[in-house]
This record gives sequence, C-alpha cells and structure tokens, in this order.
Amino acid sequence: MPLQNRVDPFGEIFRTPARGTMLGNRGGALHNDQREIVRPYKCPRWLICVLEFKGRRRTVMSPGLYTELFFLDEAVGLSAGHRPCAECRRARFNEFRAAWGKPLPAPEIDAELHRARIDRQGHKRTYQDRLAELPDGCFVTIDGSAYLVRGGELLLWTPDGYTRREPRSGGPALVTVLTPEITVRCLRNGYKPQMHESVAL
Repeated sequence: MPLQNRVDPFGEIFRTPARGTMLGNRGGALHNDQREIVRPYKCPRWLICVLEFKGRRRTVMSPGLYTELFFLDEAVGLSAGHRPCAECRRARFNEFRAAWGKPLPAPEIDAELHRARIDRQGHKRTYQDRLAELPDGCFVTIDGSAYLVRGGELLLWTPDGYTRREPRSGGPALVTVLTPEITVRCLRNGYKPQMHESVAL
C-alpha cells in the first residue's frame, strides 16, 4: 500500500501510487513508528523543496525525522499553504519574498502564511474572488474538484497530472479560491510557480 505522503490542492495528505515532482514538509514528524500520519503539521514552517539536493539520501518516514511530503508541482504546494524552501530553493524563496511585498525574514512569512491557510479549528481557509481576475498558478474549487487557473483555461487536478480543460470564461463569476489569499497576492506580484508538464498537453 502506498504511504500517506502526497498533498492535494486542499492541503490534505493522502495515499496514491502516483509520484510527485516536488518534495516538502511541515516542520517535523507527522508520522508514528508505523509510518502512519498522526497530525496535520508540526509547526508553521511548511516548505516546498526539490527532490534532490547535494546528494542527500533519506529513508521516507524514518522514525523521529520530518515527514517527507510530495506535490504534483509547486502550484499544488502553494495552494496547500506551503512556500519555497530557503535552503534548497534559495533563489525561488528570494523571488517569493520579493513578491510578498515586505522584506520579512522566513519565520515572519511563515507566521503570516499560517494564519492565512488555517483557521483556529485547524480547517483550511478559503475565500471568494472573481474568476476572471485571478492570476495564473492559483487553485479554485468548483463542484468539489480542484482546478488550476492558467491563461484562459481551468485545468482539472488529479494525482497523476492535469486532465480535463475548461474555458475560464465558462466558469462561475465568483469562485472559492484554495490558494491562500496572501499567496495569491504573490502570484499577482509576479511570482510564477513551477507547473507539471501536463499543463502543456
């Protein structure tokens, strides 16, 4: 059975045999000694990392070590509430921080982002916005499914990649946005997330 270590645009951690193209974590160990997820996060530092960095090797979900999470791409990681890692993706973190609008250190960005992604009951925060005005790279939910906004299209997310395409103009005027509002601001300010190769198919 696949490990429960993939993250969807809603921020949920789930099982799938499909592989992700980016690694991430939520500040520590989310799993027990049986490699079962027992908490949704450890601290506000939720990162998006590269799969390989300086030849480091890890056994996934080792006891007591941080839980390796995987995303289809960076756009999914951002939607779930993560941000670029300042170590393995330093240049991308600097771009993200520049788009943030304030030259804050990483811990302060994490604190602001944490308040924007989760409410006091631990539920994902969403908000309403006009579909026509949303920037590329953010996610919306329509009829319970997650769609990536890209150009004039909405691309249906699946664990394996983006499949069905629909015209953005054919969607509802107002939509529920999954990507945290503060991250959408970064996208509006020019941050361009990496997207899975299926966006071009």
